Amino acid sequence: MNGQSGTTHWVLGIVAAVGIFAAPPLALAQDNPIRIAIEGQFPPFNYLDTNGKLQGFDVEIADALCAAMKAECEYVTQDWDEMIPGLLDDKYDAIISSMSMSDERRAVADFTERYYDSPSIFITNKQSDLEAFAPDDLAGKSIGVSLATSQEAYAKSLYGRSDIKVYGTSPELYDGLAKGEVDVVFEDKLAAYDWLTNTKTGQCCEFRSEDIKDAAFFGDGAGIAVRKEEQDLKTALNAALATITEDGTYNMINAKYFPFSIR
Repeated sequence: MNGQSGTTHWVLGIVAAVGIFAAPPLALAQDNPIRIAIEGQFPPFNYLDTNGKLQGFDVEIADALCAAMKAECEYVTQDWDEMIPGLLDDKYDAIISSMSMSDERRAVADFTERYYDSPSIFITNKQSDLEAFAPDDLAGKSIGVSLATSQEAYAKSLYGRSDIKVYGTSPELYDGLAKGEVDVVFEDKLAAYDWLTNTKTGQCCEFRSEDIKDAAFFGDGAGIAVRKEEQDLKTALNAALATITEDGTYNMINAKYFPFSIR
């Protein structure tokens, strides 16, 4: 999952608790709004529209969860590489931003049940003559990844003889591949699927490898991160996930973004 570096940027917005979702009892003492961090640089999961408003799959899932909990929520846009530090510093209460549940992240934060799963994959220009993507095959080649992601950690760990080029965000990563700055990129498959199928620049490129899953780096899919001491919030979010799954809300959101299930 992707991110950018540097200064923290804050955008606050109240999430309307829409009364169309069945709601479980909220086992959470809520004196203040639940603060939810989302990056806003990882389409179609989360991005800022032309009006600077957060949109995307993660945002709609967060909307539905807050409605199911009958909770008031605030969104905070946060640079990806500061996501976990910001959570631990109590700048927000939860991260709903396509965060894979890696061993490294589980060591410092807690996670809900998985709310979607996506493998990683290598992508090249359609004219590339690359045929295989094992570490020996990519020795001496340049591999693009996004900053502070599981894909970056995986590439740097296993592809030490390649030139790893790190981009600040997924859009910058895709642009680098389209411009020929790197031989191949290693990226979340579902995020790249949107770029390849729904953008003009994405027509340059294609998936080239088998799906790659490694629990040590990518965990068991994407979950919602909370501080380890916030077990009541974790319980409430898991109950809300169950509710939006059972009442069809999750499938409705899924179908808006992907023509197949991502659970």
